[in-house]
Amino acid sequence: AYGVLGVGAIGAAIVTGLCENVDDPPRVLLSPRNAEIAAGLAQRFASVEVAEDNQAVVDGTPVVIVCVRPQVAQAVLAELRFPADRVVISAMAGVPVTALQRLVAPATDVARVIPLPSVARREGITPVHPPNAAATALFDRLGETVELADVKAFEAFSASTATIAAHFTYLNTIAAWLESQEIPAPAATRYVASMFAGLAEPTRSGERFEHLAREHATQGGINEQFLKQLEQRGTFDHVSLGLQRVLDRLNTT
Repeated sequence: AYGVLGVGAIGAAIVTGLCENVDDPPRVLLSPRNAEIAAGLAQRFASVEVAEDNQAVVDGTPVVIVCVRPQVAQAVLAELRFPADRVVISAMAGVPVTALQRLVAPATDVARVIPLPSVARREGITPVHPPNAAATALFDRLGETVELADVKAFEAFSASTATIAAHFTYLNTIAAWLESQEIPAPAATRYVASMFAGLAEPTRSGERFEHLAREHATQGGINEQFLKQLEQRGTFDHVSLGLQRVLDRLNTT
């Protein structure tokens, strides 16, 4: 059985991956925060129920997944009593293991994870730090795991997820440009989504992104022209710089 504190987008994705189209889904106990999402999940899946409060989640499950916002971690966790035998798995960015252990003491079996929305389809690749049997067992059910003993490597993975909003903004910029060319908005959005949806699929076999870029940047072609335009303006240097600044922030929390 699993308990989930904080049922936002990632919490809902974890529950969906555990329970949707599964022959023997685990029992899942949800915190009542984000009541509408929690109630919807409980309605969809027979093995899911909403607890009376957060303490009931901790008391009722051996493994507790913490998905609350990092800004409220202190307020939410400090008011709870964690038994010593609880496993606590945190999906909160920027909250180190030492801080978690203080907040959930006397529980000591603590791990951090970086779940992506794709865990809902059981296609996620989830970093786990430090290596933890319960966390690995959970996220292997939702795709696969990468166990990391080195906190620096874990934080680098975490920093990379800061690019998701920028990615969608990039897609939105392309769609908005199509709209400016008198393409209806729904058609523009669908077209851009379709164009990018499967582009990373070849990398599942280990092919590097730089090889794919070369394959698509035909000499003298329009992809090469557009790529050079961005390179000449240092766009990708700013990507690296932005990631480093995010990592610096994570390493100082």
